[in-house]
Amino acid sequence: MQTILAKTILSKNKYPQYWFGNDYNMNLYRGCHHGCIYCDSRSECYQNDEFDIVKVKENALDILNQELMKKKHKGVVGIGAMSDSYNRFEEKEEITRGALKLIRDYRFGVSLETKSELVVRDIHLFLDIQKYNDVIVKMTITTCDDELSKIIEPHVCVSSQRFLAIQKLSEAGLFTGILMHPILPFINDTEENVIEMVRLASAHGAKFIHAYFGVTLRDRQRDYYYQKLDEYFPSLKEKYLKRYGMRYECLSKNKQHLQYVFQRECQKYGLLYKMEDIIHAYKTHQQKIEQLSLF
Repeated sequence: MQTILAKTILSKNKYPQYWFGNDYNMNLYRGCHHGCIYCDSRSECYQNDEFDIVKVKENALDILNQELMKKKHKGVVGIGAMSDSYNRFEEKEEITRGALKLIRDYRFGVSLETKSELVVRDIHLFLDIQKYNDVIVKMTITTCDDELSKIIEPHVCVSSQRFLAIQKLSEAGLFTGILMHPILPFINDTEENVIEMVRLASAHGAKFIHAYFGVTLRDRQRDYYYQKLDEYFPSLKEKYLKRYGMRYECLSKNKQHLQYVFQRECQKYGLLYKMEDIIHAYKTHQQKIEQLSLF
């Protein structure tokens, strides 16, 4: 695996209220091997010309140790926004596991997102962190159809395996749920998919689902996406070009109805779906556990 130089690991999040209450952001790896056809991280603005090649930041844990040591605010560290920290190298390299140990030792919280079932390996570390600070684990699942997930997210475990990972995390006592985005127009933006996703989320112990009924496309990310549409969904690119042109935000034509169905189903099963409610719930989850332990 290749390495790249890094001067810093942690960055301050200016607007924590907009994304799961993350006070800091952290990416231990650069690039991703999952091959998701829609990934925004391929965009030119992120200046990663070799996105499909996973590289680790040199001395990442030493740098992180120094940065955590200097932080006065023991906030929540967001992991995995730009590249999945549970890539195929992590099982051997254990960079993410090392970072979680440092977060635990310095008593910070963690907000992690992934598509990998490898996350269950570190349940004990999340539980250790939860003793002193807030923990939320988000699993990205966009479709309830395993065969479709193999096409749009080809190099990661299928959706059913991700649901099982959520179940293990939840049964261990962690606050976990689903990122159901992007929902791709003309592909998985169906009422049937939304209803089954919410049902499966509830059945596997998820506490929340956060959804986005569309996809964002720009520059080389759009080029890659359209290349894959031609490969797996012939003639679909023409529908995108006709409906969206060069628009950045491509919302499902069924967005309004899907949002109604989504909210109805979430309320039916008692799942959280609003960002502010999810943030409040996971940031009081630890307190509830402490109160229960007293009895």
